Amino acid sequence: MKKNYFLIISKKKFNSRLIVGTGKYKNFEECAKCVKQSGAEIVTVAVRRVNIEDKKKPLLMDYIDPKKITYLPNTAGCFTSSEALRTLRLAREIGGWKLVKLEVLGDKKTLFPDMIETLKSTEILSKEGFKVMVYCNDDPLMAKRLENAGAVSIMPLAAPIGSGLGILNKVNIKIIRSQTNLPLIIDAGLGQSSDAAMAMELGCDGVLINTAIAKAKNPILMAEAMKLSVRAGRNSYLAGRIHQIIYGKRSTSNKGII
Repeated sequence: MKKNYFLIISKKKFNSRLIVGTGKYKNFEECAKCVKQSGAEIVTVAVRRVNIEDKKKPLLMDYIDPKKITYLPNTAGCFTSSEALRTLRLAREIGGWKLVKLEVLGDKKTLFPDMIETLKSTEILSKEGFKVMVYCNDDPLMAKRLENAGAVSIMPLAAPIGSGLGILNKVNIKIIRSQTNLPLIIDAGLGQSSDAAMAMELGCDGVLINTAIAKAKNPILMAEAMKLSVRAGRNSYLAGRIHQIIYGKRSTSNKGII
């Protein structure tokens, strides 16, 4: 298949460009059904919230097979670098995971990332051998600093986590796209399938979606909608849109008209 078909992160190929979060569902069973319907091959797992170790309680692994689906441990709920580092070191100890998603929050109300703590954590984790996918703001300068710090993927927010507002700053996303060769994945704030398509049409390599699926009136149907929109948006980007003009233009020429 063509190179453009795959999502490639840290030299690993994935057929799906949709990453699905495992939080906020009614139960693990509903989560598993949504992941299957979405076609996702990567799921994020909040190490501090989702049971992946205590066999006396329901285990996510019993519903989503880590041999078939790549688990991406994340630091959801961490507000300092030290918390995030401790969490991901624990994840590596439990499951041997090195591909991880870093998020260090700076504010409990907006859930915006603390970029100073995030940058510091990225540098440390990269030196320790982690492959760090980084949740960040949509600042192109900071995105470049994260790349220089060793990140393997840049994951700017579209809008505040769980807000469903869609992509609020398309210009910055385009700038980040133009300056990095790393996988660019929109993380947080998408609310409907058209948002996912828009992200892909902007040239993003993928999207990460949780709340928009988990809290939809029909989560399983929304999971399928997201799958189709990501594919459509990617194809649209590769196909290349027509130039925008302010006047009408005939679809056929005047040549031969009597």
